[in-house]
Amino acid sequence: MSESIRAVDRALDVLLCFSANTPVLSMTQISEIVGMNKSTVHRLLATLEAKRFVQRDPLTGLYQPGNRLLQMAFLTTQKNNLFEVVEPYMKKLNELYRETITLSILDDSDVVYSSVVESQQTVKLAAKPGQRLPAFCTASGKVLMAYSDEETIQKIFDQGFPEYTSFTIRSSETLIHIFRLVRERGFAYSEQEYEEGINAVAAPIIDRNKRPLAAIAVAGPAYRLTLERMLEIGPSVAETAREAIRDLELRVNVK
Repeated sequence: MSESIRAVDRALDVLLCFSANTPVLSMTQISEIVGMNKSTVHRLLATLEAKRFVQRDPLTGLYQPGNRLLQMAFLTTQKNNLFEVVEPYMKKLNELYRETITLSILDDSDVVYSSVVESQQTVKLAAKPGQRLPAFCTASGKVLMAYSDEETIQKIFDQGFPEYTSFTIRSSETLIHIFRLVRERGFAYSEQEYEEGINAVAAPIIDRNKRPLAAIAVAGPAYRLTLERMLEIGPSVAETAREAIRDLELRVNVK
């Protein structure tokens, strides 16, 4: 076995230490489980943390699975019927508001559309699965960032705030305030911040540990999806996201 393959094998052994019974571990515990010295485990954990496969609590020093693993689990689940679970909820919003509905995940500093239910109206948002948008200036990105760890948020902040339109929010302080509002009311909106003439309101699909899995958004032309309209439908979008995660968890538990 080559050294590079051995390193991958060891990193996987570290990740496999985490389970439902051991969701949080210290470096010493991981070292004992995998039978490797602490210096080797420390190097592996540092690499995995940099890639967001694990995350370390700065107060306790304990490790747990990171957001990148959650995203990959989300994509795997999607192939194994996740979309079948979420699709009815997306169609429900589409029928209620007659706008485009998107399902997105956070990938580095972008949101990526996983699924799209198009509006049947003539004037509508042009969106397709796989499309990437900057997280900081989109409704879906804001709700996902609001429930992300500080390191993930800081990495996005460190990449700067390009001015896509005259409405783009370019202040980290303003965004942090928005994240607090998201956690209070359960949704976020964007007003022409990435593309002029396009507004959106989104809510997060979060697990029971308050970690973000995905975001459901209603998006459309600003003249139809006004600020007043977004504030009106935001609670409904948030409740739909909560219904979706309850359904997902129920099906997982049944299996």
